[in-house]
Amino acid sequence: MKAPPNGFMANSAEADRKNINSELWHACAGPLVSLPPVGSLVVYFPQGHSEQVAASMQKETDFIPSYPNLPSKLICILHNVTLHADPETDEVYAQMTLQPVNKYDKEALLASDMALKQNRQPAEFFCKTLTASDTSTHGGFSVPRRAAEKIFPPLDFSMQPPAQELVARDLHDNTWTFRHIYRGQPKRHLLTTGWSVFVSSKRLFAGDSVLFIRDEKSQLLLGTRHTNRQQPALSSSVISSDSMHIGILAAAAHAAANNSPFTIFYNPRASPSEFVIPFAKYNKAMYTQVSLGMRFRMMFETEESGVRRYMGTITGISDLDPVRWKNSQWRNLQVGWDESTAGERPTRVSIWDIEPVITPFYICPPPFFRPGFPKQPGMPDDESDMENAFKRAMPWLGDDFGIKDAPSSIFPGLSLVQWMSMQQNNKFPAAQSGFFPSMVSSNPL
Repeated sequence: MKAPPNGFMANSAEADRKNINSELWHACAGPLVSLPPVGSLVVYFPQGHSEQVAASMQKETDFIPSYPNLPSKLICILHNVTLHADPETDEVYAQMTLQPVNKYDKEALLASDMALKQNRQPAEFFCKTLTASDTSTHGGFSVPRRAAEKIFPPLDFSMQPPAQELVARDLHDNTWTFRHIYRGQPKRHLLTTGWSVFVSSKRLFAGDSVLFIRDEKSQLLLGTRHTNRQQPALSSSVISSDSMHIGILAAAAHAAANNSPFTIFYNPRASPSEFVIPFAKYNKAMYTQVSLGMRFRMMFETEESGVRRYMGTITGISDLDPVRWKNSQWRNLQVGWDESTAGERPTRVSIWDIEPVITPFYICPPPFFRPGFPKQPGMPDDESDMENAFKRAMPWLGDDFGIKDAPSSIFPGLSLVQWMSMQQNNKFPAAQSGFFPSMVSSNPL
């Protein structure tokens, strides 16, 4: 059964089996994925859901049909989350039951806020992209030394060669047994006996990834990730992409009109972006002042399941699809990236995906505050006065944005003195003073 990327059917036989290990599921999903907790408030974006269908069907989002009665976002209570993994491909996905709400209680808000502080990724794990020798029938799996020493039980080096039997369980609770040996010139950690059976059973090729984790009970678990290979042509019996889009949008529109529960499927490896966002994360982003030229950071997954921040600049603010989704906040920021090697980064993002660097006030060199420097009229006398002045002027920043440590400015190249002078005389460039009028609201509903 192919993992349903859209949200119509669930495999009842799979649903009846024991629950999937949450740590292993999240490790396979990726380091940036953290599902909101049950009972919390979330914001559902059908536009993003449609993008997942388009990606899974290898079609452009231009093919997404219009559905005029559906708002661009729905604020919902998350009633249920079930973790799944496709039995053939190990592709992980989550089934969620959402219910639109017009009002919400304190408990739901607290649960949503807690979601921002949770990290469901395992602490003890390693991920490796397979090489040709890792998938050949003659060799074995070469394990990085530090990974083997960190995750696997210690070898007995009094043996020659040091070796042991490893037992690991996969997403479906199947047991795999490998021989772990330390040998060769130079010496390496290898998984030998049992490895080729695992590779052939999981249909792994060079470029795919395997990860091992040690869970909270110190059990050894392993998962796989397949690279995005060209899918075979879909048979005529498979529901069409347009039908899937219409089904998704119709279900969401019916739920919105009746405040009734509806079910979706989220596939983190296939979806371009998360489309079920914790309400607290969304709400925090809505109170961020956004302008052209603003600098920001954004996290991305690296090849070996690590994370890295890339720096970029907001170059435009506009609807991604002004015809079908007018005034939507989904990917309405156009961005440029600092590094030429960041070519695969998206050219459009949503505001809750980024970490704005929106304070030019404390990046100025110390000479600005030295007594010998000519003080501009109206400038606060010292740094503490400066900090209080800006907190009064921009209270939405709070303490979480690291004002004093902000490394860049929404006005690149602009000195503090110039900025203060422009502020006094109201001479900001028009293009750099734009807000999201619909965002700055005490009640996003």
